[in-house]
Amino acid sequence: MSIIPSFFGRRSSVFDPFSLDVWDPFQALNSSVVAGPSSDFARDTAAVANTQIDWKETPEAHIFKADLPGLKKEEVKIEVEDGRILQISGERSKEEEHKNDKYHRVERSRGRFLRRFRLPENAKVDEVKAAMENGVLTVTVPKQPEPKPEVKSIEISG
Repeated sequence: MSIIPSFFGRRSSVFDPFSLDVWDPFQALNSSVVAGPSSDFARDTAAVANTQIDWKETPEAHIFKADLPGLKKEEVKIEVEDGRILQISGERSKEEEHKNDKYHRVERSRGRFLRRFRLPENAKVDEVKAAMENGVLTVTVPKQPEPKPEVKSIEISG
C-alpha cells in the first residue's frame, strides 16, 4: 500500500528515483462521458501510461518483466540511451475494422507505449538480454560484481 494518495489512478511514486512514469490526465475520464474522436485519443494515451512493468533486483542482475499480450517480439523495441536509461517501447496496433462490424465495447488498449528506467551504476549495459514468451517480455541487465575489499596485512615490529 502506498503512502502517496492515488489521484486519477496514478501509480507512480515521488519517492521512487527510478520512476519516470507519465501522469495520464485522460485516465480518469469515463469513456461514456467523452464522445467522438477524443475518446479514441484518451484510450490511445492510456495505452502509453498503462504498460505495467515489474523491476526485480537479484544478486546477479536487474530483471524487468512486462505483460505485452498479443504483441510479437518484432513489435517491441529495447534500447539503452545515454548509457544508463533503459527504454522499452512498442505499438499495439488497431485491429482491422470491416464496414459491417459493430462494436459494443472496446476496452483493450492500443497505441504506442514507452517506459523508461534509470539503471543504477552497477548495471552492465553492454550485456543486456531480452526474451519474449507467452506475451511476457523479460529484460535482464546483469550487474557488475561488488568489488572485494583489498586486505593488506601489516607486520608488527618490536
